[in-house]
Amino acid sequence: MTAILDILEQDSHATPDRIAALTGLPEDVVRQQIDEWEKSGVICRYKTVIDWERAGFEPVHAFIDVSVAPERGSGFDEVAARISRFPEVRSVFLISGGHDLRVIVRGADMKQVANFVSERLATLERVTGTQTHFLLKRYKEDGDVFFEVEADHRLMVTP
Repeated sequence: MTAILDILEQDSHATPDRIAALTGLPEDVVRQQIDEWEKSGVICRYKTVIDWERAGFEPVHAFIDVSVAPERGSGFDEVAARISRFPEVRSVFLISGGHDLRVIVRGADMKQVANFVSERLATLERVTGTQTHFLLKRYKEDGDVFFEVEADHRLMVTP
């Protein structure tokens, strides 16, 4: 059944009949399984990946590593949940290493992102430090390549 999820993850427009053809499962089984996953929250939503640069809009993305003073009973969960509610925040991850959380934000420009970090994120209770890294160029994201693949110009070799 994970084959259905793999296909949907790569192409959210894949229809049950196409998935059935690719997996060899009956179409009604595929349709029923997808319905169950949608109702139970396994499938959270269907997503479109946009190349904003090609669309003529270049928002600023930043990766912010956040240090947090954990609290007994909730650890990092409460702070992570609070951070995730900000509209600028695209993702929040608990990470290993020198910091506790990695927050991915999007803004119209660097000033908007900087203001978010200094005025809203860094001032949260239990946030003890931040380190911001701005995205300079996106090459690949979630399996999607954002550059033109060069044609293979090698000559064919025959025996």
